Amino acid sequence: MPRKPEGGVNGSQIGRKRELALAKDQNEDYRARRAELVKVAATVFNDLGYEATTLSDIAKRFGTDRASVYYYVSGKEELLLGGIEEILGRNLEEIDRIKGLDANAREKLELLIRRLVDSYVDTYPLSYVYIQNDMTKVGQNDSPRAKAVIRGTRRFEKTVIEIIQQGMDEGIFDPEVPVLLAANSLFGILNWTHRWFKPGGRWKTDELSDSFIRIFFNGIEKS
Repeated sequence: MPRKPEGGVNGSQIGRKRELALAKDQNEDYRARRAELVKVAATVFNDLGYEATTLSDIAKRFGTDRASVYYYVSGKEELLLGGIEEILGRNLEEIDRIKGLDANAREKLELLIRRLVDSYVDTYPLSYVYIQNDMTKVGQNDSPRAKAVIRGTRRFEKTVIEIIQQGMDEGIFDPEVPVLLAANSLFGILNWTHRWFKPGGRWKTDELSDSFIRIFFNGIEKS
């Protein structure tokens, strides 16, 4: 069932209050409360699944009512996108930095793998909610914010492909392995972790990164 729009006088009033609160640079309490709501929502999305989660579920976990949630966000799409934008922004900055390093492709990919594993752990469970959901099918995917997330995700993927192509050009990686297949294999290794890995469990972050690096490079590096 599609989400009901805020609509009407009350919805419009809440929307204006939210915009005013966000526009105030000094409103630190509001922003902190909103950030906490995003974190709580990520936990609920992870527990129940994004599609199945309702604002009432999030409000209950947050210790408030559904109407009060609208003071901070327009709906669950905004809660999802708000957290993802921050994660994606940091990851894009990092991959751009790594790509620009004076290093070979393997060194760059090793750094990237470690950075992504660290990011997954530091932003858990929101990072896993992002991985689990196809952003082209989340809520109002024609919104400017959703489109920006989709573009950012594709730019990240494109940069990984470019780094792998660099390795092919350098003669480090096996040219018999298609670049796109190698990239998708790496994404598969990293993105499947949401099915079995939780921070604080059996494996430490460094163990995870080291193992991923060995598994991936032993498959495409020249013997």
